[in-house]
Amino acid sequence: MLATLLPEDNNITKAAVTTVCLLIVYGVYKILQIGKRDPRMPPGPPTVPILGNLHQIPSTGLFKQFRDWAKEYGSVYSLKLGTGNVIVLCDREAIHALLDKKSNIYSDRPESYVGQLLTKGDHIGLEPADKVWREKRKVVAHNFSPKMLDEKHFKIQEAESAILLNDLLDTPEDFIKHVRRYTSSVACSIVYGQRGDTYESFWGHAVYNVMEEWSEAMEPGASPPADVYGIFKLIPTSLAIWKQKALKAGTTMNYSWNKARQVVDKRRATGERRDCIADQLMDEYEKKGYPFSDHSFNMLLGELVEGGADTTASQICTLIMAFALYPEVQKKARVEIDRVCGVDRAPMFTDFECMPYINAIVKEGMRWRPTSATGLPHKAREDDWYKGMLIPKDSTIFLPTWAVHHTEEFYEDDDVFNPDRYLGYNKLASDYAGSPNWERRDHYGYGAGRRICPGVHMAERSQWRTAAKLLWAFEFSRAIDPETNLPIPIDSHDYSPGIAQFPRPFQVVIKPRSAQHIAKIREEKEHTMELLAKYS
Repeated sequence: MLATLLPEDNNITKAAVTTVCLLIVYGVYKILQIGKRDPRMPPGPPTVPILGNLHQIPSTGLFKQFRDWAKEYGSVYSLKLGTGNVIVLCDREAIHALLDKKSNIYSDRPESYVGQLLTKGDHIGLEPADKVWREKRKVVAHNFSPKMLDEKHFKIQEAESAILLNDLLDTPEDFIKHVRRYTSSVACSIVYGQRGDTYESFWGHAVYNVMEEWSEAMEPGASPPADVYGIFKLIPTSLAIWKQKALKAGTTMNYSWNKARQVVDKRRATGERRDCIADQLMDEYEKKGYPFSDHSFNMLLGELVEGGADTTASQICTLIMAFALYPEVQKKARVEIDRVCGVDRAPMFTDFECMPYINAIVKEGMRWRPTSATGLPHKAREDDWYKGMLIPKDSTIFLPTWAVHHTEEFYEDDDVFNPDRYLGYNKLASDYAGSPNWERRDHYGYGAGRRICPGVHMAERSQWRTAAKLLWAFEFSRAIDPETNLPIPIDSHDYSPGIAQFPRPFQVVIKPRSAQHIAKIREEKEHTMELLAKYS
């Protein structure tokens, strides 16, 4: 009887072994499919099992790699990061067709483990398109609307720009600090009712401490893909420099915006109210209830300053760099400025329609060296198709700003600062962003779709106003090496790494155009002090 059972047992054993082997083979097969591109998706660089294209993502400078891949694989292409899908849109028609026309599908943000560590999920730039995000957008849209800016906030912008011109007269070598103080003070006055009289003051520089750390921590490629490979989340913080950077950035952010709120609370406790966004919102919410957590509200106020100060300061410094490198731009601009203003007064935003070349300069600065070179990614809420190519649900969608702006198909001599390419584009960026004529879109420095920068109106006015005043008041040139008597080189590509870039320090000579200009700059400062005293 035993003899008759053995063969049957052997068959059972063989079947079990065969089943296990098949399961192992199938498991290995499935693992090897991870990282493989669905053939229906847009083309892209060849993948390897498990990693996909992860091994090809640089730790910094992804914005330039985006352009290189577009040249090789087409203006709409895909990347695989493990099981995740990335779609890159280096194509203006595709940007309009997807991010603008289908913004209900593409207005979300992908999950960000690093962003969560940094912000605790409370940041308008990273939040999903939910109720809280919409409420925050409403606050920004109302307070930074063209009406509010042109009827109210312009007084602070004009006053602080007069201080900026005086600072540049006194210590032109500190121009980066002066520009940063100017944009921070404008934003803090409008948001908190507190101005920064010097760069060293809290209100003059705190936002830059926040943004430098936040930008570096959030740069694509700077940290491992913890959102795709969850095992990275288990790495102890003591062994993960990228986690340490994110947490440190979060600590700086929390400290700065909590301190700002405490100043406002302390002032309000004495019964003093100021004409600023913080006081207006707190008065409103104390009556009807806060729609956010305390942390989220503090972050919202800080986010208003981040959006109003850092990127604008970066673009103004970029323009100063361009003025020094391209003196012919200065000459052309001054013909326009002097015709309107002479030496009797500095330009004002009410001169906008009379100075289209200044508008072209601002647009070219946004195209030439966009502050957000990679752009913050979007997420597809559902499966979609574009020209026969599949865009799977939950795909990460990049509008790679720098790459789009430096595509030779659209911009001849793309690395040359040439405002003439925007002659005839006489409207503000918001007008072109909202137009169905995608071929006439000026640039993508503010993004696209529902995720377009909500502070676009303030940024446009700040940049135009500052560029016009600087060119009216000063001449810019490259510094001369006293030993060689040759111009000191300026590297126009030398920007800090990060998701929001800033030109690294460079040397430039800033001289007033005449004694009459100096007198007018001093005079205009005196007229501003009474207004600014309200925010001291």
